[in-house]
Amino acid sequence: MKKVEVVTIGLGYIGLPTSALIAQNGIQVHGVDVNQHVVDTINKGKIHIVEPSLDIAVEESVKKGFLRADTEPVEANTYLIVVPTPFKGNHEPDISYVEAATKNIIPFLKEDDLYIIESTSPIGTTEKMMNFIYTERPELKDKLNIAYCPERVLPGNVMHELVYNDRVIGGVDEKSTKKALSFYKLFVKGELHATNARTAEMCKLTENSSRDVQIAFANELSLICDKADIDVWELINLANKHPRVNILQPGCGVGGHCIAVDPYFIVSDYPMESKIIGTAREVNNYKSFWCAEKIQTEKLKFELEYGRKPKTALMGLAFKPNIDDLRESPAKYIAQKVLQNDNNGEYFIVEPNIQEHNVYKLTNYIDAIKRADIIVFLVAHKEFKEAKINSDKIVLDFCGIKK
Repeated sequence: MKKVEVVTIGLGYIGLPTSALIAQNGIQVHGVDVNQHVVDTINKGKIHIVEPSLDIAVEESVKKGFLRADTEPVEANTYLIVVPTPFKGNHEPDISYVEAATKNIIPFLKEDDLYIIESTSPIGTTEKMMNFIYTERPELKDKLNIAYCPERVLPGNVMHELVYNDRVIGGVDEKSTKKALSFYKLFVKGELHATNARTAEMCKLTENSSRDVQIAFANELSLICDKADIDVWELINLANKHPRVNILQPGCGVGGHCIAVDPYFIVSDYPMESKIIGTAREVNNYKSFWCAEKIQTEKLKFELEYGRKPKTALMGLAFKPNIDDLRESPAKYIAQKVLQNDNNGEYFIVEPNIQEHNVYKLTNYIDAIKRADIIVFLVAHKEFKEAKINSDKIVLDFCGIKK
């Protein structure tokens, strides 16, 4: 058996593509995940998530023997931590997964090994893990290379962006930074930017907080325009004709494991300083609640006019168009909220990017549009943009599907 060079802890939306990409470059990768089904699926050369080109990369890497999955780590030269970092109650960051993953590989560490956190983390997490490692293995103090390198990829284009996007790499010392830079040069063609670990951690949080603030402005405009009887889509299109204005498109909120989560990592640690960032989170969360209320109002109007409950199609559950990722999805929240308030109504839940859901019975989008009285567009999936809708249907468009 070939010697393992890289161990990746976490084989999800980032960990698996990263593992496959490294393996495609002829580097022996041992991927670790706590889910046995995920492990078995990968070892068959298959994938458990939807991501273009990932299936080819995994099949090829497994077939050639450069990628293997397991539930336990092994000894290697480089260890990548690519596990989730959710938040606890009151939106406090939870780094317990990072800590558990680190604890798992501590027995295998040896002098000059490279340990990298890719998981989105609060400022100071890399240093905390360094201290944790050296407390457990004091003989290795200052003899390891420890760094932080956040991913910055777009679901639906991950395999391309992992290669061509620039990366920010920050070590706990200069030696660690250089070692990490050398590692990423093996498979990244984008520019590599060296810094320190704390700045790299903050860079990731800053990128997503910036996006959240920009989306909040668009969502706030949509709320104002609804009251002012103005078409927000037309307004933004006209405002963007200004050479120095570039307003984003509003939606039904903000989702995903990055933009909807990362700003809280800053707000939690720096509540007095992060006024705009915190308010943006409030605006984007409120937009989802507002959408749910608009649906309820429209249903009530229909019932009063026609003397019966409407059939309602909720179009989309993913957090963004054309993917299967439902994490922190505002569309999923809206569906849950609407159904909670009316268990007796007839609903068609549509999500073309997944086969089934453990809570909702899914309906084909064509059938849903044909049978529904009220059609609610929550996510701008490509299938919805091409759909034919009769003029007698009531349409609530929260994502600019027909604009």
